[in-house]
Amino acid sequence: MLRYLKSYIYNSVAELRYIKDVLGLADKIKNLSKIYTYARNFLYLGRGYNYPTALEGALKLKEISYIHAEGYPAAEMKHGPIALVDSEMPTVVIAPTDSLYDKIISNVRQVKARGGTVVAIITKGNDAMKDIADHCLEVPDVPECLTPLVVSVPLQLLAYYIAINKDRNVDQPRNLAKSVTVE
Repeated sequence: MLRYLKSYIYNSVAELRYIKDVLGLADKIKNLSKIYTYARNFLYLGRGYNYPTALEGALKLKEISYIHAEGYPAAEMKHGPIALVDSEMPTVVIAPTDSLYDKIISNVRQVKARGGTVVAIITKGNDAMKDIADHCLEVPDVPECLTPLVVSVPLQLLAYYIAINKDRNVDQPRNLAKSVTVE
């Protein structure tokens, strides 16, 4: 059992090399950010492991660009946020080819049916999503539990470039402390 666990951990850590590959998306994301710099709101959707990642992506956009962004579990999209979807509210969808992929495709179709634009973070080679989403950012295929590590990079880059386009100080966002002290 210990040998198996060591092997699993070693292989999982080896997957982190893909983060370097994802950084190669920087120029594409920089160009994409120009389209969305002046959006007033964003919706971020994720399922399973990627729901917390969607929350983090929305938080990063809020923190450094001052654009309202909301992360939401894609399974709950029909319970509120779908009412806000229109052509002026971009939706960022974390859509790797994993066990929840068919369900996330349904979410993307619902956004598109309401005139929304979709930026999808997908697994390399996922041609089906390219036919549905407005923009796709491809990340390497990694084990499902490691997907948040590779999709966090394009989410952070998107927030970064949007903030830069808005002439925001990404190193010192307003009203945020570099460290938090609790009394």
